[in-house]
Parts: sequence; C-alpha cells; structure tokens
Amino acid sequence: MAESSVKRVNLLGLTLAKMEAFFLSIGEKKFRGAQMVKWIHQQGVTDFDQMTNLSKSLRDRLKNIAEVRPPQVTFHGDSEDGTRKWLMEVDGGSKVETVYIPDGGRGTLCVSSQVGCSLDCSFCSTGKQGFNRNLTAAEIIGQVFLATKSYGLPVKDSQKRSVTNVVMMGMGEPLLNFEPVVDAMSLMLEDQAYCLSKRRVTLSTSGVVPHLNELARVSDVALAVSLHAPNDELRNELVPINRRYPIAMLFDSIRNYLGGLNDSRSVTFEYTMLKGVNDSDELARELSTLAKTVRCKINLIPFNPFPGTRYEVSSRNRIYAFQRILLNDGHVVTVRKTRGHDIDAACGQLAGQVADKTKRSARYIQIKDVSEQVAH
Repeated sequence: MAESSVKRVNLLGLTLAKMEAFFLSIGEKKFRGAQMVKWIHQQGVTDFDQMTNLSKSLRDRLKNIAEVRPPQVTFHGDSEDGTRKWLMEVDGGSKVETVYIPDGGRGTLCVSSQVGCSLDCSFCSTGKQGFNRNLTAAEIIGQVFLATKSYGLPVKDSQKRSVTNVVMMGMGEPLLNFEPVVDAMSLMLEDQAYCLSKRRVTLSTSGVVPHLNELARVSDVALAVSLHAPNDELRNELVPINRRYPIAMLFDSIRNYLGGLNDSRSVTFEYTMLKGVNDSDELARELSTLAKTVRCKINLIPFNPFPGTRYEVSSRNRIYAFQRILLNDGHVVTVRKTRGHDIDAACGQLAGQVADKTKRSARYIQIKDVSEQVAH
C-alpha cells in the first residue's frame, strides 16, 4: 500500500518511547524520536517543514504518513479573576473544556480525559450529561499543548512557564481511560516535553479501585480522591461508584498507592460542601476519624450550583466550622477558592456538548468487565 493512502499517525500523543518506536518502524534512527518530541512540545511546532534538523526527504515522507494535530479551539473566555476556559472540538465533533487557573506564581491547568462522564455523581453537572467517549492521548495532551501555546511562553523556561501544574480533574473519570491518560501524563513529566515535576501533575479519581492499583505499578504522580462523604451510606448516594468499590476497599488502594512512592507525599481528599447533606459537625468528626487512617490533606470545595440541581452550597460559616473541627484534630485542611464562576469554569461546571448519552447501566457493565480484566 502506498504511504499516501495510509491513515496518518497523530504524533502529538506519542510518548518518547512510542515516538522512538515510530521512527524505528519507518527505518529512521531512534534519536529522531527525541527531536520530534522537542519540536512538538517544547517548540510548539506542528509543521514538519519547520523542523529544520530533520532532512528534507524525511520531512516530505512524514507529511504522507503522520501529522501533528491538536484539538480545535472553538471558543475561549477569560474570567475577571484571570481564569481562562477553552472549548475544544475533538474528532467526531464533540466538545470538551479545559480551564487554566492562575494564582500568584502558579498556573494550574484542569484537563479533561473523556467527553462527558459515566459515573453520575449526583452533584456534578458534567456527570448529568452522560458519556460519549474516551479522549485519545493526543486529545488529552493537546489541551496542555494549546494552553501553553496560547500564552506564548517557552515551556522549557521554568521561570517563565505559564502552566506550572496540571490536574486530571476536568470532564470524565481519568482511570476509566487508563492508557491514554497515562501516556499523556508521561509527556507532562518528560524532560524532552513539558518537564513537570511528579508533584505538579495530579490525577483525580472517584475511586476506580482496580485501575488505581494498576496506576501504582506504572506512575507516581500526585493523587487526589473525590471523597465527598465519610461513610458508605452517604457516599453511595453522592458517588454511585462507591457501591462497587466501598470506602474500606478504596482506602486500601490509596495506602497501596502511597506505599509505592519513594517520598512522603499524601493523598488529597476532595470534599464538596453541600448544604444540609454532608456538612454537619458529626460528619466532620467522622471524616476526621477516617482521614487519620492514611496520609492526607483535605480540600473543602464550595458547591457550584448548576441548572436543575437539588443541592445548595453550604454557608461560609458552616464551611469554616467544618474546617475548624478537622484543623483541631490536626489535619491539613484548605478551602478552595471558587474561580472562574462568571465563565462557568468552576469545579463541577464543565459542560461540554455530549452527543451520545450512553446508558449508565451499560457503562457499569463495562466497568465490571474492565475490573475483572485488571484483576486477572
């Protein structure tokens, strides 16, 4: 088959190892992989003709068999507080959202891993849209690529870096899109690409235990867990996947993950504050007891209402009373600032256009099947 008729490989999502394998597969030297990764992720170049340390014959060949194609930005908006949100179109026409949050010398990028989400957490607007599909590694790292380029700063210069932190905390459950997420995070950490510290790349999960155990074998990024309740009865209501992987099982998996790190990092528990639901003093004390069983920090998140929700945000006084109980018990507890509210960029408000709302019952069958595959 002629090269011109072969479907082009999108090099944007290839890790260094996979990029090297690609060049070896077409009869080129292995070092071309590092050159390509640098051109794409450190220089922001997508046009092979601009890659001047590649021979002209190689550049011409690459035009026929490969491409560097990020998602297409269809909208971006800037909040009064400096937060920026992008709406990005991926293959098939679906939309995902990416949010950049500046805070002093820190710039945190919140990245999506799926179009929509299948987990249906009762307080999350993204979950209410249903699930369309997983993003490819190119579509995930493409969000970092575009956000970095939009600020016009060299990613290799740590003193001028716009994106200092990445959190896999946008649309979707990252652990249900395992390999593409791991590949994208590998590029975030890669010295030839974004060169981020493993402490500055965070994966946030609702608790897909089999994949969390698998992650412990292949990655050492920072870990955040969407907890939102200190007991199974309440968490079953707020985070339905808890019915399959209850808190005791989840905490065993968290301890396993932390135990595999070569440092004293802790897990961050995310706890959305819902008025009259999970914000009582009694539940604060219950959370404190639970949190003492693992190295952790606790991040209290004021709920961000969305149309049709039955929940309300806890009052400021109630949030700080809840925090004081935890602080008095010796926990490290922060209250997240609500950012980007005027452009619907706050946590829980990511609302991409999801076309195919796969039935959640079918998705849970898929989760079960994947769990059994990982277990075996």
